[in-house]
Amino acid sequence: MSNTKHHQPSPTPHTPTIFGDLKNPRLIWAKGILFFLLGLLSTALLVSRMPGLSEIALLCICIWAFCRAYYFAFYVVQHYVDPTYRFAGLGSFAKYICKHRRSSDRDSRNDPSIN
Repeated sequence: MSNTKHHQPSPTPHTPTIFGDLKNPRLIWAKGILFFLLGLLSTALLVSRMPGLSEIALLCICIWAFCRAYYFAFYVVQHYVDPTYRFAGLGSFAKYICKHRRSSDRDSRNDPSIN
């Protein structure tokens, strides 16, 4: 018998929202499926209006690149760059970047080895 622990999200400061947090697993799965179906539908509509394979290839590259950027924002930074950072949306990531940039600029101005 294995002694594995289930990964629990770490508690983060939370501001109340109008809709609250989605906690029901069935609703979470339904939301994911709806996003997938929306993606399929919009892809089908775009591809049906595109004249050639090069446009379709560029669309695929664009989608792939944005997916990788999103993965970077919510997973890579938290697990490999800054373990204290907790992703709470793209807005929180933008604030993190601005705050991190300001503190690194301040550190570089105070470091005599850089000047």
